[in-house]
Amino acid sequence: MKEYQSLGWYAARLSPKLPKEVFSPVPSRLLGGLAYLFVITASIVTISLFDLHPILNVMLSVIIGASFAAMGFLGHEILHGVVVRNPWLRDFLGAIAFWPLCTGPSLWRKWHNITHHVHTQDEEKDPDAWPTFERLAKVPFLRWVYQLPLSFRSFFSFSCLTLQFSLHSLKMFVTYIKEFNPRKRPKVWFQLILPWASWIGLLTMIGFANWFFAFLLPLLIANFIVMAYISTNHRLNPLVPVNDPLANSLTVTVPKWVDVLHFNFSYHTEHHLFPGMNPKYYPLVKQQIKEMWPERYHEMPLGSALKALYKTPRAYYQHEELIDPRQGNLYGTLGKGLDPQNITSQQVEVKREKTTISVNK
Repeated sequence: MKEYQSLGWYAARLSPKLPKEVFSPVPSRLLGGLAYLFVITASIVTISLFDLHPILNVMLSVIIGASFAAMGFLGHEILHGVVVRNPWLRDFLGAIAFWPLCTGPSLWRKWHNITHHVHTQDEEKDPDAWPTFERLAKVPFLRWVYQLPLSFRSFFSFSCLTLQFSLHSLKMFVTYIKEFNPRKRPKVWFQLILPWASWIGLLTMIGFANWFFAFLLPLLIANFIVMAYISTNHRLNPLVPVNDPLANSLTVTVPKWVDVLHFNFSYHTEHHLFPGMNPKYYPLVKQQIKEMWPERYHEMPLGSALKALYKTPRAYYQHEELIDPRQGNLYGTLGKGLDPQNITSQQVEVKREKTTISVNK
């Protein structure tokens, strides 16, 4: 077998082994979203109307934040067209699901569906891929950041997970707004502004103290939950010349009840193989992959993946290794020498000049 295979190569061999119904939309998934909407609304009203003890407010914030995150997972599912197929209804429901995270459906489909899925872990084209050693060496600020100790960078990076989805979403808006047809840009702007306007409107109605517990703290919690998954989806995998989902994606494992609450979002390799399939059926896909290509499939507990992420740097060297320029350490990636249970590195010589950084192995 070649080192890398295309998405279509895998799909052609897996599809005949799967029941035909797995490729049909599953509208019943919306019931979960309805339940989360009820929980969010009831919790916000409770915070707004009653003078609760701060501890109770924090508990409600955690519930709201977890519900915000779950709504985002459902929105991701909806906007892939695997819940309903009608384009107008799909975008309407997706907008509601992504409302807490303030990400519009048009932007999400452009950024995630059309670009990230087509160019996963492509150094130049994937908007979610982390930079290479060569690229960061050309940016003075990043050169400075990567001279900080790895432990400090890791702590700061994990702290920023509470903001990262929201900030990256705004960055994607700036990146892609000019690529939309001029006649469609007002709609994309509207989808960005309206959610934020509604949450700021809530601020004026209930005051900052209540708004902090009803929206701001839940948003930070939701960011962290969402990014705990997203940060492990690909960041331990190599950059690849071919969009090979078994090479460039990682499935994490969580307790079954968490998969129920999070709409099977943990099955990420399966999702990249069949983005048009409802996640309800991903356990069937996983079973077939592990029977056909067990040596190529990557999975680990979410906690272990986060731990490996914390212990390794976020800059690629020659696509298949991760480098810490400060210490001159090279780490493998999944399938390329990284053992999450025993993370080790290779010492290399890093030469720094005013405009470049080079490595001697």
